[in-house]
Amino acid sequence: MAEHVKAEEIVRRVICEILSKKPEQVTLEADLSKDLDMRSMEFLDLYEALDKEFDIEIDDEANEIQTVEDLVKYIESRAEESG
Repeated sequence: MAEHVKAEEIVRRVICEILSKKPEQVTLEADLSKDLDMRSMEFLDLYEALDKEFDIEIDDEANEIQTVEDLVKYIESRAEESG
């Protein structure tokens, strides 16, 4: 549970930085494209930042991510695989 909270906090912080959003806008339920207006280049920036932050490699499965929660779960699963 503590790892989930840590991953969630980091993912939300990175999204806020890349998209210049307020923390209250970046909820777990927020759709990255529809609610947060994330575009292709921003996805690339986000994945690069999370790759460095968590020391993981983000693969093609990431293309299925829609919400912040999806992203947190994906990051957690990749971190478990590499850790």
